[in-house]
Amino acid sequence: MRNKMVAVVLASAWVLVVPAAHAQSPASKDSATVTDQDIQLLRQDLRSGKKQLVAANLILTDAEATKFWPVYDQYAAEMTKVGDQKYALIKEYAQNYGSLTDAQARSLIDRSLALDESIAQLRIKYVPIISSVLPGTKTATFFQIDRRISSLIDLQLASQIPLVQGQH
Repeated sequence: MRNKMVAVVLASAWVLVVPAAHAQSPASKDSATVTDQDIQLLRQDLRSGKKQLVAANLILTDAEATKFWPVYDQYAAEMTKVGDQKYALIKEYAQNYGSLTDAQARSLIDRSLALDESIAQLRIKYVPIISSVLPGTKTATFFQIDRRISSLIDLQLASQIPLVQGQH
């Protein structure tokens, strides 16, 4: 089950990341680019896949599921807003790749760290909310699954985004 989860997440992340990274890269400007609408659809597919992974790995009774899934949908919607900011940051980086000033690079670092903090704060906010609809062990399992999926996606993103290159 674990290997299946890793494979699905990596495949989903690959679909999301590779077009996003190449859409703005200098080498592919003349080739077909991926539009914001394409990225939105890919991100929607990724969110759907994530929900399926949670469902497959978080064993819930019918009563728990009835209470949990609406809370999960709220959580996912709030995470999507943070993801929107993350995508905008990556897009800005891609548009300025190779010509970043020191100030722009510092701004990207600061905003990236603020997004990391937003994600942590969102999880902290939802621990008691999810704990109110699930027992402690299932709450912990949910956040463990959520962190694993997010970590795999972040790793895939990091591997596809080139290191910062400043003005030459």
